[in-house]
Amino acid sequence: MERGNETSNSYLILLGLFPEIRQLGLLISLVLLIYTVAVVGNVVLVLLIWAEPRLHVPMYILLSQLSLMDAILITTVVPKMAADFFSGRRNVSCVACGAQMFLYLTLGGSECLLLTVMSYDRYVAVCHPLRYPVLVSPRICLRMVGGSWTGGAVNALVQTAYSMHFPICRSREIHHFFCEVMAVLTLSCRDTSAYEAGVTATAVGFFLIPVVLITTSYALIFLSVLRMDSREGRRKALATCSSHLTVVALYFGSAIFIYVTPGLSQAPEQNQALSVFNTILTPALNPLIYSLRNQEVWGALKKFLGTCLISTWNPNSGCQTVLDARRLA
Repeated sequence: MERGNETSNSYLILLGLFPEIRQLGLLISLVLLIYTVAVVGNVVLVLLIWAEPRLHVPMYILLSQLSLMDAILITTVVPKMAADFFSGRRNVSCVACGAQMFLYLTLGGSECLLLTVMSYDRYVAVCHPLRYPVLVSPRICLRMVGGSWTGGAVNALVQTAYSMHFPICRSREIHHFFCEVMAVLTLSCRDTSAYEAGVTATAVGFFLIPVVLITTSYALIFLSVLRMDSREGRRKALATCSSHLTVVALYFGSAIFIYVTPGLSQAPEQNQALSVFNTILTPALNPLIYSLRNQEVWGALKKFLGTCLISTWNPNSGCQTVLDARRLA
């Protein structure tokens, strides 16, 4: 497509991931490898939790939703970025740009809320174990999951609709590898400072408030753990919380720098580096963090693989997976 067509009013141009770097092909290949690991890891974790009856508890239901969000989040960004690089066509329609922005904001906001809900789940499990079946019942768990998805979607719809309504009269080149809100706003010829302040205020609600709630939950958890007489009980309590704390630190750290402190990350390269960490690396690390530190997940995986290895091969359906695994449970 000619340059003139690419810059028509219905199209924007994504400059891609670090366009000035020399070994860009190697970098994109590495990103695709990470993408494959992230999608496979998260999908396997979701399927394991679904297939193993022992994991049908609120803690793992919430974890399955986190893995689902991560798999969709990275898929929202990486395939388009890779297709642009290999095809050489970096144009994106305004509609597609808005759709990508909406999905990214929905998943980002939902994940913030879900991580907060997960900290509450751990707080109740450690500090009020006898009341856990009441305070975090399956019905309440599903409501918390639905609230996380709904809250993220509503915020994304408002942010996307308002961001995309600004007229674009400057260069139509987005200095990013996806349609990120702040990068798109720089293309507008109007003064968007008031709206950017609104984005920052919303980010405070979705990032800083959850961080405060999560910090409070874990402060109460650690106080409760210190009062435990059993060393084994303390070890198990800390083990179940350490994975979630690691994921919280990875996710919220980069997100706060991007949206809550935009003045510190105005350089496109710095913004892209933080976004790579948040949208590509973190979704790949999350399933590894939870699986490596969780004996129940490892047990479910070994059981599933062992069942597949010893089951009779069916030429029509392959390994007799979920149903056979449940029969042998």
